[in-house]
Amino acid sequence: MELSTFDKALLNSLQGNIPICSRPFAAMAEQLGTDEGTVITRLRELKAAGYLRRIGTFFNSNNLGYAGTLVALKVEPEEIVTVAEAVNKYPQATHNYEREGIYNLWFTLLTRDSEQEKNILAEIKSLRGVEDMLRLKSNRKYKVNVQFQLN
Repeated sequence: MELSTFDKALLNSLQGNIPICSRPFAAMAEQLGTDEGTVITRLRELKAAGYLRRIGTFFNSNNLGYAGTLVALKVEPEEIVTVAEAVNKYPQATHNYEREGIYNLWFTLLTRDSEQEKNILAEIKSLRGVEDMLRLKSNRKYKVNVQFQLN
């Protein structure tokens, strides 16, 4: 599927210009010169084609009382899929991805308190195939706003 001019305008708008209102897709449609149904239908098609992963908000986890930890796991290669699936079951785990190197599975853990973090990480560390774990605690947050302007 090739992106149309409309698709590019829609994706550009979606990256940072979603109106805060009861019907944001209707407001976007008005800005794009179309109707709400067209916007919603096209977003579904773009998602199905792999151009979108998700539509959601970003929140400041620190202001909401959460603490972030980047976790690196050293996992036996034959267990990596099983361990990744187990990590994905925790709603506190985000950005779970495989990397090359000794520590081959990385994820971010957002928890409300150190006890919850300790318990989750103990459970994950006890999974079959997990050989080692690094906790890289967040001391300062740097947020980079990345937007891809499609022409």
